[in-house]
Amino acid sequence: MKLKYDGKEYACSFTFALEMVSGKWKGLILWYLRDETLRYGEIRKKLEGITQKMLTQTLRDLEKHQLITRKVYPVVPPKVEYTITSYGKGLIPIFEQMLVWGNEVGSEVGEVIVCDEEMRKKYLNEN
Repeated sequence: MKLKYDGKEYACSFTFALEMVSGKWKGLILWYLRDETLRYGEIRKKLEGITQKMLTQTLRDLEKHQLITRKVYPVVPPKVEYTITSYGKGLIPIFEQMLVWGNEVGSEVGEVIVCDEEMRKKYLNEN
C-alpha cells in the first residue's frame, strides 16, 4: 500500500512505520513512556548521552507523529509531561518482541547485559 503523510510519499506502510520510529532515541522514549507519564527531566535522566537539543527535537517529532502527547502546566517553573498515545502503545508489543529477540540472539552471539530487569523476567520466565 502506497502512503502519503505530511507531504511525503512512502512506497509502503512498512517504510512509513520505520520512519515513525527510526533513530537512536525514539524507541527508547516510547519504551520508557509505556507504563507512565514522565517529565522532560525524568526522560533525560533515563537516556544517558542524549543532548538537550536532541531530546527536544525527538520529543517534538514523536508528538508531531501523534505517538506521544505533551501537556504543559501553567506554573513557574514550567512543568511539562509526556504521555504515550494509543498509536504509540500499538508499538509496545513489537518492542517487547524485539526485547525477546535481542535476548535470544544476544545470548548466542555475545553476552546479554540486562537493560530492563522487569521485562527480562517476564519474557524469559525468570523469577
